[in-house]
Amino acid sequence: MLRYLSIIVAGILLMLLLTLGWLDAWWESPLEIPEEGLIVYVEPGDSLSRLSRRLAKAEVLQHERLFKWAGRILGADSRIRLGEYRLDAGITPASLLALLQSGDTVRYLVTLPEGITLSNALQLIQSSEGIKPLLSDAQDPRLLELVAPAKLTEGYFLPETYQYERGDSDFDILFEAHRMMEETLAEVWMQRQSGLPYGDAYDALIMASIIEKETGLARERSAIGGVFVRRLQNGMRLQTDPTVIYGLGAAFEGNLQRKHLSDEGNAYNSYRHKGLPPGPIALPGKAALVAAVNPEAGDALYFVARGDGSHQFSATLKEHEAAVRQFQLSRRADYRSAPKSKNQ
Repeated sequence: MLRYLSIIVAGILLMLLLTLGWLDAWWESPLEIPEEGLIVYVEPGDSLSRLSRRLAKAEVLQHERLFKWAGRILGADSRIRLGEYRLDAGITPASLLALLQSGDTVRYLVTLPEGITLSNALQLIQSSEGIKPLLSDAQDPRLLELVAPAKLTEGYFLPETYQYERGDSDFDILFEAHRMMEETLAEVWMQRQSGLPYGDAYDALIMASIIEKETGLARERSAIGGVFVRRLQNGMRLQTDPTVIYGLGAAFEGNLQRKHLSDEGNAYNSYRHKGLPPGPIALPGKAALVAAVNPEAGDALYFVARGDGSHQFSATLKEHEAAVRQFQLSRRADYRSAPKSKNQ
């Protein structure tokens, strides 16, 4: 009798060992994931049980109940984090469970180019994959509240590349861009030259936005800044086309005309109004901010586009008029106002 009992116990132990071995092999075996990977989204209200059913239905997860029970035994059911996860080929039930608890979700990127307007930046963000649109326009009350005490939202967001998760909002991105601009502007302002014609850092932000729109060449930023700073110091008008164009808004059709330059009703018309315009005209990058507070010394008061993306700088009106005749009135066949891109 004892002998038979020993055989039964041995059989049970063998079956148990085989089962445990099988479970261990399954726990560390690759799931049925395609080579290109698979995206799984854990939505609000999802439980491990519900997620297991979805994965089983998609023929990714075999033995749905085992996965669910294992998760509960390990306490994972309450630690699954929301978000979008990328399942790579070769992932196992064990590593899948760890991934779902890690919060290591899929990250997307959106890049706000230097010199873009806030309206265009908002459109770019809202057209990005997975973004939840909340803002009505660039003057949305939430943005106005964010930049307060400033009265205008333009310019107060740093053009950079930002990471986000599916489900993040346009406001989330711009909140971070504003935080980054405040930090960058404060840092740059602390390193400013003395004697600048600015009342505060906001004036420097306005100037930086003009510099950003006037040149696409990094080596010219501080020279452009020097011209505009000297013009302010001498009581001269800035006379820069980008401010006029910004003030025209949707009315600008691509051709800046004499009537636009003489329009006193345009508060951004720097040909008719002295000093800085009411606010920034674009989102300036850090390099433009640095150029605004550390302008290049010299005597140049004028500049004109050469037609190759660079500018000719002049100290006197006579020199400037000669440069205009050379580069503007007799334009080269391949004339362009912006520098040649790397792809051209």
